[in-house]
Amino acid sequence: MLKEKLQEELKTALKSGDTNRRITIGMVLAAVKNKELDKRNKLSKTGIDMAQLDTQSALTDDEAMEVIQSEVKKRREALEMYTQNARADLAEKEKSELDILMTFLPQQLSDDEVRAHVKAVILEVKPQGIKDMGKVIGQVMNRVRGQVDGQAVSRIVKEELTA
Repeated sequence: MLKEKLQEELKTALKSGDTNRRITIGMVLAAVKNKELDKRNKLSKTGIDMAQLDTQSALTDDEAMEVIQSEVKKRREALEMYTQNARADLAEKEKSELDILMTFLPQQLSDDEVRAHVKAVILEVKPQGIKDMGKVIGQVMNRVRGQVDGQAVSRIVKEELTA
């Protein structure tokens, strides 16, 4: 599972003395733990058996991947902001953390590969214009989960629907 891989990587970073990697992975594990606690809290309100609560509140690999993607998105936004404001020192830190986080995601798709998925979905869904953009984006994201940023999909779908 992805959570166990993160824990192993954290141990490796601790042993090697790689402070930046240790801190970054530690932040991701904290975010995963918070998501598990939220899930546990919601499940406990449903009256589920306490014995099953631990196993059912553990995140699946897809849910853990969503947490990592969320952290990646935060780093990208911060990197962009720091770059625009000429804060090279902080931008470099965010870039370093982003590079570490990307190692836990599947191989990312190029714009051309995403465009091919978008065109295939458009042929299937037959949208009636830009108003059906959400339907197309939803279908594409189901196909390429974890392999591309949602903003890139949105941009490409918009380009294809307005072309």
